[in-house]
Amino acid sequence: MRSSPRRTAFLVGLGVALWCAPGAWERSTENARTTADEPQYLMTALSIAEDRSLDVSDERAAGRYRAWHAAGLPLQEEVQADGSRVSPHDPLLPALLALPVATGGWLAAKLSLGVLAGALAAAMVWVSVERFDVPLRLAVPVVLAFSASAPLAVYATQVYPEIAAALAVTVAIGAIAGHPTPRSTAALGVAVVALPWLSVKYAPIAAALVALGLVQAWREGHRRDVVALGVALGAAAAIFLAAHLAWYGGFTPYAAGSHFASGELSVMGASPDYVGRSSRIVGLLADRSFGLAAWQPAYLLAVPALGALTRLRPRGWSALSLPLAVGLLDAVFVALTMHGWWFPGRQVVVVLPAAVIAVAWWAAQVRVAPWIVRAAAIGSAAVGASVFAWLVAQSLLGDLRLVTSFETLAHPLWRAWRVALPDYRSPSGSGRALHAAWIVLFALLVASGRHSVAAIPSRARVPSTA
Repeated sequence: MRSSPRRTAFLVGLGVALWCAPGAWERSTENARTTADEPQYLMTALSIAEDRSLDVSDERAAGRYRAWHAAGLPLQEEVQADGSRVSPHDPLLPALLALPVATGGWLAAKLSLGVLAGALAAAMVWVSVERFDVPLRLAVPVVLAFSASAPLAVYATQVYPEIAAALAVTVAIGAIAGHPTPRSTAALGVAVVALPWLSVKYAPIAAALVALGLVQAWREGHRRDVVALGVALGAAAAIFLAAHLAWYGGFTPYAAGSHFASGELSVMGASPDYVGRSSRIVGLLADRSFGLAAWQPAYLLAVPALGALTRLRPRGWSALSLPLAVGLLDAVFVALTMHGWWFPGRQVVVVLPAAVIAVAWWAAQVRVAPWIVRAAAIGSAAVGASVFAWLVAQSLLGDLRLVTSFETLAHPLWRAWRVALPDYRSPSGSGRALHAAWIVLFALLVASGRHSVAAIPSRARVPSTA
């Protein structure tokens, strides 16, 4: 990579890390810096740092979690036969946070995640420029527009594996979208192995990325690399399963959970209503409170961008579209709920880099009124960044709490914009009408995206080998 783009990507990452850092001091609830699964990750990180063990029974008994969760901590861990308690969450995030937690507590852990968010922003700039030929002058503002806004900016300091997983997905996209080399194959292997260790829920995305990488390398004649990667991933899978059986008593960490009475797979729901869950296809983007567009309207640009991407199909297009599709389907049909005890967008953060890079690519390719697209991106960037800044300020200076009362946000544009979005928690006649209207709008956006690049000469298209 040329020195100027590399330096620019670094500065973007540094700026994003500094921008997100104040969010580390936000309270999740009235009585806690962290809530839901966050205290569990921190408690396990402390156990790894001090005891070299996943057993959190002594940390729980001593109330070590009260530094970041003043109220009583709900029980998630099943008591094992030997009296130990293991938190039902995969161990890679606690392992990454073990040193920060041991040296600087909850604050150091959150700021460390902010550094990962900066690395993610830098990686998105690099992949956009080097793999999808996006001019640097477009890649930087597009990446900043999303990285400085919720949910990416919020999860930059939330103790969840989402940002680390999004970074792994971005590395994998960069590895697949280029020509296969031993270095890119190794990067792909590390990224896809990391994903299930961050959370087993990312395994389908990892599998999709592996399949793309192996097919591309095989088609381009790198068959020795395919065999080597296949053997390495097979060994990694065996280690993953054996370790989980030993540590959690099952193939997923949910086997160690005290609240999965009907088995570890009940994490997906005891009696899933898949027809009902299908409304999330629209809701994940357009829900009044939990939709991406409620917090950053620029996510609407991802819809026409994907329309354009599937029309032109440049090299590496499937490295963006397939993991994004798998991640969205997982959030729609596998996740227990879209509305939960967390800040909006949690289920899809892992694949948002694919959407961001697609928007950057489209902004560079669009031929029909490109100034409208770029003006929309800049305007959305300003709105999204101001919403996040207001969110942090109101949390630090007022009574807003990031998980329990984020809907009290007083930002005037945010409050005005969300009136046009359906509320999927309280279905009503007007809500169903809005849902139908957004379905039509999505169809129009896809069609407009495909039309916006129709004028590109066929010789400019690069057949996909990914």
